[in-house]
Amino acid sequence: MTPEIHLDSYEARIFGVLVEKALTTPDQYPLSLNAATSAANQKSNRDPVLSLSEDEVAAALHRLEGKYMARKVFPGNSRVEKYCHNGKDALNLDSPALAVLAELLLRGPQTPGDLRARASRMTPLPALADLMSLLDRLIDRGFIQRLDPAPGSRVERYVQLLSPDLHPLDQSRAVHAPPTAVATATASGTADLAARVEALENEVERLQSQLRALAERLGVVLQ
Repeated sequence: MTPEIHLDSYEARIFGVLVEKALTTPDQYPLSLNAATSAANQKSNRDPVLSLSEDEVAAALHRLEGKYMARKVFPGNSRVEKYCHNGKDALNLDSPALAVLAELLLRGPQTPGDLRARASRMTPLPALADLMSLLDRLIDRGFIQRLDPAPGSRVERYVQLLSPDLHPLDQSRAVHAPPTAVATATASGTADLAARVEALENEVERLQSQLRALAERLGVVLQ
């Protein structure tokens, strides 16, 4: 079974962003066009990194509205139109499943370990078994697919199917395994560093979102 809804690369990025922000910064959600553009172009938690104009983001949002994947709202305390995703109704998925799907849209194919670590910023995944249960549900619904391990790896990966051409699989990077002892130490150190960097990037992203919201309420244009 394959999903009936297919997204182009811009639609996929914007839909993933709307789901991500709804779960990570709910106080700054729904998103204005400016906020959606900034989130789509941010350099952390994105692969590939894009540079979309507001016109391109607006056009993608309009197409998502046509596919019932997003909708326009006018919150009571805002003078500008904002956008929210409609994934729960359009795809009949709950928040944890949407979080995993959004992570795959934003970052491409991932191993269960990487996917759990990254999706946990959006939804609680206390154990790997919790993630695997979500992945099985998404596979059964035709939203994701299991991939064989990448060259040099023994761990399977998972890829989303809403936008099949979003992350060409032939561009996967080969990984050359060093001797076991060195590999273990290197992997541990790299994982710790990556976790610290990602935590800092998420904190900067949260502060930037709060700053944009404050500027919007004050009518200040940020340079």
